[in-house]
Amino acid sequence: MATVTVTKTVNAPIASVWNSWDDYANIHKFHPGVQHSYLLENKQETGMGALRQCDFTDGKTFLKERITTYKKHQTMTVEIYDTNAPIKDAHANFEFRSLGANQTQVTMTMIFTPKMGLLGKLILPLMKMQFSKGLMGLLEGNANYVEKQLAPAAA
Repeated sequence: MATVTVTKTVNAPIASVWNSWDDYANIHKFHPGVQHSYLLENKQETGMGALRQCDFTDGKTFLKERITTYKKHQTMTVEIYDTNAPIKDAHANFEFRSLGANQTQVTMTMIFTPKMGLLGKLILPLMKMQFSKGLMGLLEGNANYVEKQLAPAAA
């Protein structure tokens, strides 16, 4: 297993930041690498057990995710339970901390296991670097969306 952690300060109240992440079906609004995202199966909009699929801008990669931890305005954990990306399993934990009336710190920690056995272990440093870059892009996309209500730039 490998761990990548990124942090971003958003110039907005915690409720606004939380609401952008809690709009679970619509991460595509601020994730620069996601073309489409939508609810799956039970169509539960958010909270423990909510399911979604994210289809990436490359036209091939997808993730199916479920919320496994949910504490409003505090933390949300999303498990990737099916994907064609080169990861066997992954969990992304989001922590939200108010830094004042109009600032929120978002910390995202992703724990993942690569596919491909020994090869996966050998390329793990490269994967961590790529994940770190991609996750930071996600947090920056969210900050831009919340602060300015702008759509993400194409990946």
